[in-house]
Amino acid sequence: MSNDTRSRTTVTNIGVAMFTVADQDAAKEWYTTVLDFEVRSDTRFGPNGEHRWLEVAPRGSTARLALNPPMYDQPGGSSIGVETPDVAAEHARLTAIGGVDLDPAPDDSTPGAPKLFMLRDPDGNHIAVVEVPASG
Repeated sequence: MSNDTRSRTTVTNIGVAMFTVADQDAAKEWYTTVLDFEVRSDTRFGPNGEHRWLEVAPRGSTARLALNPPMYDQPGGSSIGVETPDVAAEHARLTAIGGVDLDPAPDDSTPGAPKLFMLRDPDGNHIAVVEVPASG
């Protein structure tokens, strides 16, 4: 299909990824304590304030992570990737915290593949921590 017949998108950014969580307060605590994310939004809405929009993010990130109660099913099952200039240091930091569902430290055994490890939040959402060298 030729691009000549289609108009270009007005979308310019992936701003918010969303995870379903069983308990927004517990998820907020885990993301701000374990991953050291900051709260970007924590707002009640709906006719009686019965809904809550909660966003967290790494400090300085333009992308945010919304932590929402499940709409139709069980929480968990989503995944995101976060970036670090030093994956070994981040793995060591998380290991020192203890109690984090964390895969073993990565090695350089797969040529061409990014250096990364996976962890899971308490609801079973997957987080890939990927090494991206600092530009400079």
